[in-house]
Amino acid sequence: MSAVFNFTFVPWFRSVAPYIHKFRHQTFVIGLTGEAIAAGKLHNIAQDLAMIQAMGVKIVLVHGFRPQVNEQLAAKGHAAKYSHGIRITDSVALDCAQEAAGQLRYEIEAAFSQGLPNTPMAGATVRVISGNFLTARPVGIVDGVDFQHSGVVRKVDAGGIQRTLDMGALVLLSPFGFSPTGEAFNLAMEEVATSVAIELRADKLIFLTEVS
Repeated sequence: MSAVFNFTFVPWFRSVAPYIHKFRHQTFVIGLTGEAIAAGKLHNIAQDLAMIQAMGVKIVLVHGFRPQVNEQLAAKGHAAKYSHGIRITDSVALDCAQEAAGQLRYEIEAAFSQGLPNTPMAGATVRVISGNFLTARPVGIVDGVDFQHSGVVRKVDAGGIQRTLDMGALVLLSPFGFSPTGEAFNLAMEEVATSVAIELRADKLIFLTEVS
């Protein structure tokens, strides 16, 4: 080991060791905005989260997709509609949300599959698992506005998520929930992340935005 490397690496490693001890086996719920993904930050974020998971932290990643859905709507000549700060999800917007969620899941899984030598992901094995962990109900009609396929979290399958985390996987959640009849509802990423953090009794709830 060179003297330069020794004098830089060893003190740094000693300084971070207390954090490794502190956060090992803890659960972090990360809310990742669609804006951050659109800004090209996904690969760096994936590298950081892979390193955190390697330290023994259990991670639930909830992604948003607002700009991606709006882009899909614009391509179809359909205006995005909001009321009370909530998207009005008509049938066209629901189709766009499903398309955006599928594309983002692909991109996120690809980002966590990096493994080139001389990169932070070299030698990393991050298993990304998604699932129908959320039950939702419709927002309904508020002040005369029908939110159609927009919903709110009704129940979180905390046991299922915890078992998946205990397997060593990273849990990836899209902002979708399903009713007992199988109907899909578009949810707010912030609400999903908060609800999951509460039900899991997570140690940290962190939101990553386009300026993170």
